[in-house]
Amino acid sequence: MFDFTSLKDLLFFFFLLQKEEYQENMAVPCSSNSGQPQFISSTGNRNFSNAPLIDSTNTDQIVVPDRTSWKNLFAYMGPGFLVSIAYIDPGNFETDLQSGAQYKYELLWIILVASCAALVIQSMAANLGVVTGKHLAEHCRAEYSRVSNFILWVIAEIAIVACDIPEVIGTAFALNMLFNVPVWIGVLLTGLSTLMLLALQQYGVRKLEFLIAFLVFTIAACFWAELGYAKPDAKEVVKGLFVPQLKGSGATGLAISLLGAMVMPHNLFLHSALVLSRKIPRSVRGIKEACRFYMIESAFALMVAFLINVSVISVSGAVCNSPNINEEDQMSCQDLDLNKASFLLRNVLGKWSSKLFGVALLASGQSSTITGTYAGQYVMQGFLDLRLTPWIRNMLTRCLAIVPSLIVAVIGGSAGAGKLIIIASMILSFELPFALVPLLKFTSSKTKMGVHVNSIMISAITWIIGSLIMVINIYYLMNGFIKLLIHSDIEIVAKVFLGILGFSGMAVYLAGIAYLVLRKNKEGTHLLALTAPESQQMTNEQVNGSIYSLQREDIVNMQLPQRSSPADLD
Repeated sequence: MFDFTSLKDLLFFFFLLQKEEYQENMAVPCSSNSGQPQFISSTGNRNFSNAPLIDSTNTDQIVVPDRTSWKNLFAYMGPGFLVSIAYIDPGNFETDLQSGAQYKYELLWIILVASCAALVIQSMAANLGVVTGKHLAEHCRAEYSRVSNFILWVIAEIAIVACDIPEVIGTAFALNMLFNVPVWIGVLLTGLSTLMLLALQQYGVRKLEFLIAFLVFTIAACFWAELGYAKPDAKEVVKGLFVPQLKGSGATGLAISLLGAMVMPHNLFLHSALVLSRKIPRSVRGIKEACRFYMIESAFALMVAFLINVSVISVSGAVCNSPNINEEDQMSCQDLDLNKASFLLRNVLGKWSSKLFGVALLASGQSSTITGTYAGQYVMQGFLDLRLTPWIRNMLTRCLAIVPSLIVAVIGGSAGAGKLIIIASMILSFELPFALVPLLKFTSSKTKMGVHVNSIMISAITWIIGSLIMVINIYYLMNGFIKLLIHSDIEIVAKVFLGILGFSGMAVYLAGIAYLVLRKNKEGTHLLALTAPESQQMTNEQVNGSIYSLQREDIVNMQLPQRSSPADLD
């Protein structure tokens, strides 16, 4: 018997009681030599349950084998491709087209820098989910007050709607290119993507990830084929990638747009949640392996996205600087958008080039719809502990994006819809710090990450990257607002009023960022983050309690159709 002279004895005794209860209730022998606890979810009204996050008997479930092998990488493949969609959505395409048309290959180095920064930041988001068992939105709910948490949730929801607007307009443009459907009708037809999403959910998360990967490679194949038509100068492309240059304020503005469009706020919430769909060994070695393989998987997916962005800029630069281009097409290059790009490619490279662009744009818009819906689900569940049926969630987000897109498409036509994409990208840049700062603080906190906390070098690099992104976005917003006031035709009194209102809003915005940066973390994590050697040994050999009570059933049910289980029948 135990005399309970130490907390360790008490925890170990509690572990034995839970083990015996599990063997009696489930009638399944419990392996005593495993030492590798898994995520456990609660079912029904039970306070504690030993039902695994993903039942290994189901073929749709993703279980990482408890072994040291590079073959485990295949079990981790998937989340990176869903995340990479945000880097090749219609908003990115429009910015890429404009930078290539106006500055040829000079801004390619921005894509390289932004892709490297994105890999570091996305890896941190994945590590947060793997190590702590909670995604970014859940950490925010545990860390901040109700008011702060509600404000962060509203900002995240606005970001998701702003991300959905380019997807709606991009899909509408693609339907116009491929089937001559009017843009405003195409905007309405994008609502049907909800039905496609519902159909996909019935086949499980693995098949969904395969579909997204297929769409990513479809986009890549289309633009790599476009390269064959356009034939850009390889030496100039390489020079643009590795020789930084900015000529004029216009190039600076486009560079800021490229950088801001590469890191999306909703992507940080999405990646930290997607990694929880895997059942991984909960040992120190298993967690380190998961973090390493997720980084490799993200690097591969983001490399494909990087090559796609380089291809778009290269094609645009080669076409708009072609000696065979006529005067009308030269005018289109001055203000190139997604719709004009189709006619430009058709005139310069031929009909099939325009069709390839339409197929790539359609694949981009539809795949972005899926990832945006999941990001919205995770944000709502994490901040508010509220979950909606996926089709309801998708319809709400899509309607909020369709209404402004439809109004602009009817009134302003294709040109107005193209400008709305730029406005949506600016909103995303504006909201990025409210997801990025919490991520940087949480992953740099030893109380949350334990032995897996960011190193001093990584913390310094990520804070520099984050600070640069925030400073660039703030500068871009302030500069644009000042230009708007100076060049507008409104009365002086109205300019003064708008100036006071605008700069007051900017002060509140900066105060909010300062609050997130300067506030100290208060909330700790579960036993996963304990750093003492004795605690680590207890975690690996005697683990129970808070690790087994992590409720990750909600994450899986957002991706997999709900099925009956023995636990549901009790």
